[in-house]
Amino acid sequence: MTEMLRLSDYRKQKHKQKIFFDRQELRKLLDLYSRRVASGEWKDYAIDQYGPMAVFSIFRHSFDQPLFAIAKKVTGKGCDYVVFSGRRQLKHGKTISEALAVLEGQLRLL
Repeated sequence: MTEMLRLSDYRKQKHKQKIFFDRQELRKLLDLYSRRVASGEWKDYAIDQYGPMAVFSIFRHSFDQPLFAIAKKVTGKGCDYVVFSGRRQLKHGKTISEALAVLEGQLRLL
């Protein structure tokens, strides 16, 4: 005979490992974002959660694909940060500053 499962119990267990950007991480992300908005390069951002990963996406236009995505992933001993451009991984770091360094030195069109 089959065993009945309560979906509400399963959903609660599955989503216990949510991860978020903390205040210092958001400050660094939004500082970089605001400088690039002021220079006219970026226009919009989004913060999403995909299971045990938080993602900060940056857009050139509101209805475009993201130019860059900064992901915070849970590892066994802490968190890793990865910067993506489309599907290509640009930088991986143990700290958000280390990962964002690739975007700090990005060449810009004038």
